[in-house]
Amino acid sequence: MATLAAWMLGGFIVLTLGVRVVIQLLRTGSTGLVGLRHGAGLADWLSGILFIGGVAMSIVSQQLVLQDSLDPIGDLDTTALNVIGVVLAAVGGSAVFLAQLGMGASWRIGVSDEQNTDLVTGGWFSLVRNPIYSAMIVGWTGFALLVPTWLSIAAVFVITAGLELQVRTVEEPFLIRTHGDAYRAYASRVGRFIPGVGRFA
Repeated sequence: MATLAAWMLGGFIVLTLGVRVVIQLLRTGSTGLVGLRHGAGLADWLSGILFIGGVAMSIVSQQLVLQDSLDPIGDLDTTALNVIGVVLAAVGGSAVFLAQLGMGASWRIGVSDEQNTDLVTGGWFSLVRNPIYSAMIVGWTGFALLVPTWLSIAAVFVITAGLELQVRTVEEPFLIRTHGDAYRAYASRVGRFIPGVGRFA
C-alpha cells in the first residue's frame, strides 16, 4: 500500500499545485503564489511551518515504510481501512482541485494586502468557507489510512492545526479587512470547514 500511497500523493501534489499554478498562469498571467505577506507575524510563520511539516511527515512515513524502516500499525493496517484510505485520498485530492478551480482568478496560496481579489461565495464556497482546506484534511486522512503509522496519523493532526491557524489568524482577518461587512455576512451564514459549524455570531 505504501507504493500506491506514494503514487497517489505525488498525483495529489502535481494536480493541486503544479497543474493549478499552470492554469492560473495561463488565465491571469500570475502564478497565484503569494507566500508570506509583508509584515508576516508569528501566526503566519507557524501555520506555514505546521502545514509543510505535516506534509513532510506524511511523505517521510511513506518512504520509511517502503524502506522497511517503519511498520504500519497492525490493527489499522487492514484491507477495509486501506480501501477507505484510497477513496478518501482520491476524493479529497479531486475536491481540492475542483474547489481551487471554483475560486477562478481569486485563487491564491498566501494572502497579500496589495492584491485585491473577489469574494467567492458560490459553488463549493456556498457549503463551507474553506472547502479547499476541508478537502485537504479528508485527503490526508486517506493517506494516513493507506499507510497507518504513528507518523502519518500525527501528520493529519499537524496539518489540521496549521490550516486552522492559517484560517483563524491570517485569512479571516485579511478577508474582513478586504471585504468588511460582505465577508461578515457570508461568514454568519456559512460554516468554516463543516456546513453550519464555525459561523460568525
